Amino acid sequence: MHGELQELGRAVKQAQYRQHRALDSALTAIGTTLAQWDALRAISRSPGASARELAAATFQTGQAFGTLVGRLAAQGLVERRPGHGRRIEHHLTPAGERVLTAGHKVADEVLADCFAALPDVDRATLLDLLRRLTTERDTYGGTA
Repeated sequence: MHGELQELGRAVKQAQYRQHRALDSALTAIGTTLAQWDALRAISRSPGASARELAAATFQTGQAFGTLVGRLAAQGLVERRPGHGRRIEHHLTPAGERVLTAGHKVADEVLADCFAALPDVDRATLLDLLRRLTTERDTYGGTA
């Protein structure tokens, strides 16, 4: 039984790795990386969010996200504004919005290719299964 579960875990990781490599490579054509584009997506979904919230949303440490958002701000893609107390809020600039939009087009093309082997019904099933896994408690006792 453990061999089958390990094989399943590895297959998920291989699919993710392939997808990330393809996205990162394609996003370079618009002058960004997968990590940068993912940060822009997170900021777009939660304008005004703190670095801590955005780090969690992008699966990064606070320090890693801080470095990343510093680069995005230096490129004029993100604006950091004072919030309540010591909180710093994050917002996309018009240039950040343009990169995000271009990234969505790139991602749609790359992901269509990554999942081309699956008919629509299988993609919907896979999405449903993955959503169930990520909404259940993880194996370490926390929530996903």
